Amino acid sequence: MPRIHLAIDNCFASKRWTKPSEWANVISRLGLHYIEASADNECDPLYMGEDYLQDWAKAVNEACDACDVSIANLYSGHGTYATLGLAHTDARIRDRFLNQWLKPMALLAKSIGGGFGFFCHAFSDSVLQNPNEYATYHEYLMQALSDLAIFSQNHCTGKIGLEQMYTPHQYPWTIEGARTMLRSIYTRSLADFYLTIDVGHQSGQRRFLRPSSDEMMAWHDRYRAGEVVPELWLGPKEAFELFERYETLPIDEINALMDGYPYMFAAYDDGDPYTWLGELGCYSPIIHLQQTDGKKSCHWPFTQAYNEVGIIEPRKVLEALNDAYASPVDRTMPERCTDIFLTLEMFTGTAEINRFVLMRLEETITYWREQIPRDGMELNDLVATMRAQT
Repeated sequence: MPRIHLAIDNCFASKRWTKPSEWANVISRLGLHYIEASADNECDPLYMGEDYLQDWAKAVNEACDACDVSIANLYSGHGTYATLGLAHTDARIRDRFLNQWLKPMALLAKSIGGGFGFFCHAFSDSVLQNPNEYATYHEYLMQALSDLAIFSQNHCTGKIGLEQMYTPHQYPWTIEGARTMLRSIYTRSLADFYLTIDVGHQSGQRRFLRPSSDEMMAWHDRYRAGEVVPELWLGPKEAFELFERYETLPIDEINALMDGYPYMFAAYDDGDPYTWLGELGCYSPIIHLQQTDGKKSCHWPFTQAYNEVGIIEPRKVLEALNDAYASPVDRTMPERCTDIFLTLEMFTGTAEINRFVLMRLEETITYWREQIPRDGMELNDLVATMRAQT
């Protein structure tokens, strides 16, 4: 059973408390001991440069010593989220992201004592619309991630892993896709490579379920009557063209088209955060926590107002993780995590007042500390205590 720790991403401090001494002090005063340092908070290698980052790492280590906090992980942010990155259609960009962003960041994470997590790729629509192209770029991505896993192992960095997402162009976005990715990288590299599960990143999958013939017929009737059908999803654009062209819907042709694009469709359970945790939580050393209504990923805090409409509950998170560790060990997968950092990832609006930001964080931390009173407690002990209270 893993040890469970409560951590926080310092993205909430971006453009506010930007020096390591500042955000380390703020987080320490909030009562947390583990920090996920975001590249958005003044430590991106493409923006800052090598000399600055060496000084930054030194300042981080000094600030952590002074404030009695530790860096659990270093994580990518919005900068890399907004690009095709490792799946770019230009090989120069793919190489740049691997060798000038990811590898330096893995080493930077090592220098401050943390692991490293990231997301920095997407498949363009032109790639998604061509199964052969998709297979090619998917292989580019797998090669790069396997290379990174080997690099991490050779340089003795901390645990390294990729965040799961929620749309077809952001792989992995399904449970089976994530499982296949982890198994493939482990088989190729013989090096451990992990997943970051974000409990709000199950908000898109159910928009991309493969429809039944009856559903398509009902949508087509509405469309022919002049109604907008916002939930319409058929995968490849050729299927949409057939849908729009004919008065009598060519069901067999559309189904045949969809058969050739399995990567465009999710299963219903892919939209459930607790299923993700129960299936793959043991391979997720970092779990990003946000409150969500299951329909969007807004990175809400865990305040009373948001908890009333949200679906994320600490007890359910711990129970789902317990299910993951209760399943049989799979020797084709990386080693199961011995430590999991449940990491609060609270976004902050540009116009929000600092005092209010801190008040929301205090309430959020108090809420989670009710179930995780001390860092480093074993999951089975937390679950046993929790069950005894009900």
